[in-house]
Amino acid sequence: MMKTTTAIAAALIATSAVAEGELNLYSSRHYDTDERLYSDFEAATGIRINRIEGKADELVARMQAEGANSPADILLTVDTSRLSRAKEAGILQAIDSPILEERIPANLQDSDNQWFGFSQRGRIIFFDKADVSEPPMTYADLADPKYKGQVCIRSSTNEYNQTLLAAIVTHEGRDAAKAWAEGVVANMARDPQGGDTDQLRGIVSGECEIAVSNTYYFSRSIRTDVKGLSDSRDMIGWVFPDQGGNGAHMNLSGAGVAAHAPNRDNAIKFLEYLASDQAQVYFSEGNDEYPAVSGVELAANVAELGEFKADTVNLSEVAANIPEAQKIFNEVGWK
Repeated sequence: MMKTTTAIAAALIATSAVAEGELNLYSSRHYDTDERLYSDFEAATGIRINRIEGKADELVARMQAEGANSPADILLTVDTSRLSRAKEAGILQAIDSPILEERIPANLQDSDNQWFGFSQRGRIIFFDKADVSEPPMTYADLADPKYKGQVCIRSSTNEYNQTLLAAIVTHEGRDAAKAWAEGVVANMARDPQGGDTDQLRGIVSGECEIAVSNTYYFSRSIRTDVKGLSDSRDMIGWVFPDQGGNGAHMNLSGAGVAAHAPNRDNAIKFLEYLASDQAQVYFSEGNDEYPAVSGVELAANVAELGEFKADTVNLSEVAANIPEAQKIFNEVGWK
C-alpha cells in the first residue's frame, strides 16, 4: 500500500505554511460535498478559491476563447475523455511535482503530466437478483445473445461509455471492440436514455434485468435516500467484471493546471492537496468514490461493494482511442 512518507508529509506542511493569495478554479464537478475539499484547503493554506462552475465542454471552450488572458488556474473535471479533450485543446500545461509523482499511480497520470487523476468510479454490471441467475461476468458477456432484450446502458455520447469502449479498443483492438458494441446494441432492453441512476432504476421498474453503471451512483443509494432506488436496493446484485482478466474498468475524476495560470504555484499546491490522505478520504466519504491513492481507507458504503481487481491500463493510451470509440458507436448505431 502507498502511504504518505515523512518527506511528503513535511512538504505538504511546508506548502501550507507559506501559501497565500488566490486560486481560480474552473470546475465541472457539481457535487455539494466538494465544498469541504475547498474549505479545508483554504483553511490549511490561506489561499482563497474563486470558482467558476459549468459543464466540462463549456469550460474548455471558455478557456480556449479566453486564451492567454484566461484567469483559470485549474480545470477540474470528470472522466478521461474530458481531460484528454482539454489537453488536445491546448488549455493545460505540464507540471513537475514529486508529490504527485509519488502519490498518484502512473496509469492515472497523463503521459506529459498535463493532468492527474484524483478519484475513481468502477463501471460495473448490476442485475436483478430474482430474474438473472447467471449474470454477465465480463464486459464481453454483455454482448452474448442470451441477454438479448435485457441490458440498459447509457448513450454513445456519454463520456463513461466512450472511455469504456476506448479501453476495449486498447486491450482488444478495433475489430473486437466493434463486435462487442454491435452485440450490446442487439441486447438493449430500450434505446439509451437518462443517466446511470436511471439505468439502475430500470432494474427496479422491470424495464431491464441488467444495467451498466458507475459504482458511485449505487454507493450513494446506500449512504442517502435516492428516489426510486434506495428502497429497492436489495433486489439488485452486482458484478465487478473481468476479474480473471484485465479487471474492472475505472472512470476517472481529475484536474490539470491551466496553460496560462496566473497563480501557477497555488494551482500546483491545490493538486498536491487533492493527493493528500485528507482529501483522498473525503472523495470516498463525501462523494462515494474510490481514492486514486492506494491504501486510503474507503467509506463504509463504498467498501460494502467488496474488494475487486481494477483495470490498470494506462489511461493516456485509453484517451488516445476515444475518437476511435466514437466512430465505432456511430458505425453500429449505438444511439
